Amino acid sequence: MDFNSHADRVVAAAVGLVNALTPGERRGRPYRPPEDPDERADAARAVWGGASDHSVFTEAELDELGAVALRLREVFEAVAAGDIDGAAALVNRMLDDTAARPRLARHDGEPWHLHFHGVGGGVTSDWGGPCATGLAVVLGGELYDRLGVCTAPACDRVYVDASRNGTRRYCSTACQNRVKTAAFRARAHS
Repeated sequence: MDFNSHADRVVAAAVGLVNALTPGERRGRPYRPPEDPDERADAARAVWGGASDHSVFTEAELDELGAVALRLREVFEAVAAGDIDGAAALVNRMLDDTAARPRLARHDGEPWHLHFHGVGGGVTSDWGGPCATGLAVVLGGELYDRLGVCTAPACDRVYVDASRNGTRRYCSTACQNRVKTAAFRARAHS
């Protein structure tokens, strides 16, 4: 699946932020985001693959980024529940709150492409604006149902389905394998 290269990157970043910075369950176990500020900052920087403008975060910025991740999670959950109207309303609210607007940018040897940073230069606008815009691109297209929440037991990590046939239901191969193994064992014992 290819929305466009920048939209793909910011949608992947939204997935990464949600999965790294929101509590819940992951691969059959409870998940807590890192509490140590350095570990949380490392997790946030990893989301962009080192391409972030932020190399140092204050604790307040990390808390702000955690709040952005929680808001992004709500969008994925709404889509997974079939509430596309609710997901769109959540994204529109994030776009309003960040005042994300298009701006042409060229960096790292790439051609001109659109960035959607918000006004103000804070973490919410710099990270939330692009992620909300990427999700808006997805929700505004025919592939809106490619956003999901893992359906494996004891896992609530999110994903974007980039498969050809759009049948992905798990956040990772590990969760898919857990479900298949459990089903195999259940059949063997019946």
